[in-house]
Amino acid sequence: MAYGNGTVGPAGSATTRPPVPVAATRLLSTTTAVLADTTPGALTAHLARTLFASSPVVVVSGTDGTAVAAASAAARKAHAPLLLASPATAQGALQVVASVQALHPKAVLAEGLPAAAQRELATDLPGVKVVRSPAALPVTGTPAPATQVAVLVKTLSSGKADPSATTGASLTAATATAAAAGADLVNVTGTDPRTDPAAIKALARLRPAEVVAVGAGFGAPTTLASRISVAETGRQLPGGGQVMFPGRRLVAMYGHPGTPGLGVLGQQGLAASITRARQLAADYQPLSSVPVIPAFEIIASVAEGSPGPDGTYSYETPVSELLPWVRTATADGLYVVLDLQPGRASLLSQAEHYQSLLALPDVGLALDAEWKLQPGQKPLRQIGHVDIGEVNGVSSWLATLTAKHHLPQKLFVLHQFQLAMLSGEQHLDTSHDDLSIVIHMDGQGTPAVKQGTWSAVTAAAPPRVFFGWKNFLVKDHPMLTPGETMTKTPAPVMISYQ
Repeated sequence: MAYGNGTVGPAGSATTRPPVPVAATRLLSTTTAVLADTTPGALTAHLARTLFASSPVVVVSGTDGTAVAAASAAARKAHAPLLLASPATAQGALQVVASVQALHPKAVLAEGLPAAAQRELATDLPGVKVVRSPAALPVTGTPAPATQVAVLVKTLSSGKADPSATTGASLTAATATAAAAGADLVNVTGTDPRTDPAAIKALARLRPAEVVAVGAGFGAPTTLASRISVAETGRQLPGGGQVMFPGRRLVAMYGHPGTPGLGVLGQQGLAASITRARQLAADYQPLSSVPVIPAFEIIASVAEGSPGPDGTYSYETPVSELLPWVRTATADGLYVVLDLQPGRASLLSQAEHYQSLLALPDVGLALDAEWKLQPGQKPLRQIGHVDIGEVNGVSSWLATLTAKHHLPQKLFVLHQFQLAMLSGEQHLDTSHDDLSIVIHMDGQGTPAVKQGTWSAVTAAAPPRVFFGWKNFLVKDHPMLTPGETMTKTPAPVMISYQ
């Protein structure tokens, strides 16, 4: 019977046999690594060196599909990393020599390489046995697995490799190397795991201690690490994923609970508002290529004609009054936006007042510059405006809050129907990875007037923002139908009703 590294003969004498060689997996030097090499050869070599400290067997293959498939099967059976020689020539083989040497193999399987390339490998790897058949490889044992290591590979929605990031050969090789190392492979549609519901579920289940992203486009390691921390929570936005747009469209009812004069949201109770919001959203679903999500846009701080005890001309609705609406709506699959009509108050101080609500995953923030007053101004006597520096201060705070709680991307809405409402708009900070910014055109009037406002607002906006549109049930003459609303270019990602 077999026992350890020896066998026991009939008389009980032990016959020792050499130990089976085993590869040594490697601990990553950082918790998140991005391998952005642009060629299959460099990319697969980098992955092999990242996951393996040494390996008694290394498989080297050309990039032809048949060769890579055979090499992948051999690599898995031999518990060996798979490197690609691209191009599959003598020169291509030479390019992987240093990477092979770094793994200290005893044998190399050359699969799908021309004879000249095999000879170059044999010449440049003295003391290493270069073979053409998997049967000629030495028997190897299973290495200690690289547990809690996830390997991310960019794929298309079909599951096939994205040629802009990794070729099909690279995907196959990366999969084989990850399997040989005992790491977990996570396919990601695109390069942001937050956009892929399946990848989010996988990362939430695995909660890996270390992540290796294979291919260009995943961004800096710090950016990817932040995105991974969000994905690992498993919390997804209504409609799936953790990035707001372009993966969904919001149709919102605007107003203040219990106050019919401030908008459609206040014209019925909570349960009826949810039903009405769902009906509005359903009208848009046949017109949309992405899920249409019903939403509430709740006026949290309400502009007032009198200064109030604090002199701000703005009433901050208590959090306790808004909380039932927020919790019930989000539990029922709606998204909620808190709208600020600040008067003379600081937008940041009002946002901070609603921090406990904004720390929830399905709650965004809107700034209504129309109601931002300068010293000495009063409501309804002029159209307000806000300096973009104040807007950027709020967005920075909101992005920090979102990152701190590892929340899905948060919606940040800026209402605008005159260009002067956002002073210095071109300096709007759109760099926050945790925010999705929507400039929301909420002008009213005839379709022609509104189209003119829309054209001006969209033309003046800085890059990297999305756009929203508001329909007024009373003040639009006539109000656009869902079909007419969806003809706007660019197509609005958020449509509100007031």
